[in-house]
Formats: sequence, structure tokens, C-alpha cells
Amino acid sequence: MDIRMPGMDGLEAARRITADEHLAAVKVVMLTTFDLDEYVYGALRFGASGFLVKDTEPAELLHAVRVAARGDALISPSITRRLIAEFADRPDRVRPPDQRLDALTDREREVMRLIAAGHTNGEIAARLVVSPLTAKTHVSRIMAKLGARDRSQVVVMAYEYRMVSPGWLTD
Repeated sequence: MDIRMPGMDGLEAARRITADEHLAAVKVVMLTTFDLDEYVYGALRFGASGFLVKDTEPAELLHAVRVAARGDALISPSITRRLIAEFADRPDRVRPPDQRLDALTDREREVMRLIAAGHTNGEIAARLVVSPLTAKTHVSRIMAKLGARDRSQVVVMAYEYRMVSPGWLTD
């Protein structure tokens, strides 16, 4: 979906799609020439599963659609670098505790940090020496407990609640 469309902008359309329980299986990937931070934040806040700029190669676009379809999220690397740098430069703001985080077990918090580091379910399974199905179950339970639509919202929460910080895990 594009950001700027006639009649209704892409952010509002994404918000309506992701808020409609009848469209719960629909995933939104933004594809735009406008990579302004406010658009990126808005798209993620409204439940978009991806944010790509229009100079994305066709193979990368296809990959992003597949990533979104399986419930993961993808942001153009140039935008990701900029967002991480901006986030790292922000003054420390401590958000009030979120009771949903209290519902997570220690293992689920560990898995949440690995999700925030960008690990796939298979990589999480290997790192924690559990089966891929067990890793997937942990991810599903985390998303359910947090009320997260997809992994990108789990990542945002992990950073917002200071469970992780940029560069904390590089391998």
C-alpha cells in the first residue's frame, strides 16, 4: 500500500484494515517514496507488517510479502539503520510498567529479546536448544499475552520497555 493515495491516505487505510477483526489475516506492507520517520512510525503503530521504499528490488519486494504473510515484519535496511540510530540517540525515557509484561515468563522474556534482535524461530530454537515448534509456541504466546499483531510490535515493545537496546546482541 502506498502512503499517499487519492481519497484516503495509506496510513488510514492500514489502520482500518488492521483494526477490522474480519480482516485479521490481512497483512499490510507499505511501499512508498516517502520514508519520513512519521510515516514509518505511523505505519508500524497501525499494524503494518512492512515498510519499503520504492527503489526496493523486485526480489526484495517479493521476499517482504512472504515475510509479512508468515506473520513477521520487514523494514527497508536504510530506514532500519536510521531508526536505530535515532532511537539510540534519544534521551532515556522510562515508560511506566506495562502489566502485560508481567504475564510473561522468564523464558518468554528471553525469547522476546531474541525476537527484538531479529532472530527467526529457527535461530531462537537453536540458541535456546529447543525444538522449532517450541520456539514458535513461545513466540505465539508472547504475541497473545502482549496483544501484538505481529513480531514487529513485539520488537517495538521490547525497545520501548528497555528490555533491549541497540547493539545489545550482535551475533
